[in-house]
Amino acid sequence: MKGFVFHGTGKSAWEEVPDPGIKDPTDVIVRVDAVTICGTDLHILKGDVPEVPSGTVLGHEAVGEIVETGSDVRTVRPGDRVLVSCITACGRCRFCREAAYGQCRGGGGWILGHLIDGTQAEYVRVPYADLSVHPLPGGLTSQDAVLFADIFPTAYEVGVMNGAVRPGDTVAVVGAGPIGLAAILTAKLCSPERIIAVDLADSRLEAARRLGADAVVPVRDDPEQLVSDLTDGLGADVVIEAVGVPESFEMCTRMVRPGGHVANVGVHGRPATLHLEDLWIKNVTITTGLVDTSSTPTLLRMAASGRLPTTSLVTHTFSLDQMEEAYEVFAHAADTGALKIVLGEPPHDELAVPAA
Repeated sequence: MKGFVFHGTGKSAWEEVPDPGIKDPTDVIVRVDAVTICGTDLHILKGDVPEVPSGTVLGHEAVGEIVETGSDVRTVRPGDRVLVSCITACGRCRFCREAAYGQCRGGGGWILGHLIDGTQAEYVRVPYADLSVHPLPGGLTSQDAVLFADIFPTAYEVGVMNGAVRPGDTVAVVGAGPIGLAAILTAKLCSPERIIAVDLADSRLEAARRLGADAVVPVRDDPEQLVSDLTDGLGADVVIEAVGVPESFEMCTRMVRPGGHVANVGVHGRPATLHLEDLWIKNVTITTGLVDTSSTPTLLRMAASGRLPTTSLVTHTFSLDQMEEAYEVFAHAADTGALKIVLGEPPHDELAVPAA
């Protein structure tokens, strides 16, 4: 089969790789029908995630069909259409027992496309399948469903839930890429008074407004002043950092009100300054985190019922063998207008699946 292989900083290729096989009785093999590219994949290619070994197939998000199961798998069987979660959960360690699957110490956590071969291939082995793949509701297309492998649970859990968004809040989302846009959509579930989106790119701000942001502001137009003006000088109740650079994190800490929350979602490759000389007196809560995906089943049901629109986030589609071209488009999003890219062909009978 073919997969997209990382060969060290700045080096990668769509090339022949060995077919995956069952290694442990809790494994499944999934034929990939749809896969997407994450900003974290770009961080890996830049060298920001040094623990990824050369020769690893990248990718941690996919939709596909189970083609083989290990002897201990109980919840899925060959022929099932599933979502492959970005997080793998052993189900037995302390953290899994607390539903903190992202911190799994039993061989799970973020391993796909990180510590083991990932999903950007024609087939993928998924360990601990009973908690790490999700049967899909009927009628939910692969293009929609694949967005729930990572960006929606990440935005909701690490941004909205960690940020403790409540009815009536002012929420500022710094970074209107896929995660930031998903944060806007899921923050709306909590009935905030207003959502303010901040980004460098006008095209992303237009997408943010289309998806429900009440105000948008480019970085060049002093977003901190806008937040102050809209909150009578108080600051935002919740600020969600969805970029992953020092400048955006530090901006977030200046935007938040006393007693407010800064929820960092972005993947940082460089140190950021924490200005405790200003923050110590403000009762500010700063959270970080890797998604646990405990919300994935709920979010999938909401998507299937039409409560969470998704296709408006997908701007480009490619076949799997166009992986290298897709990476180029995604890596130059400021020029291409790319938000979320989906690769792969849906199964011919996908839309004929009966509703659950």
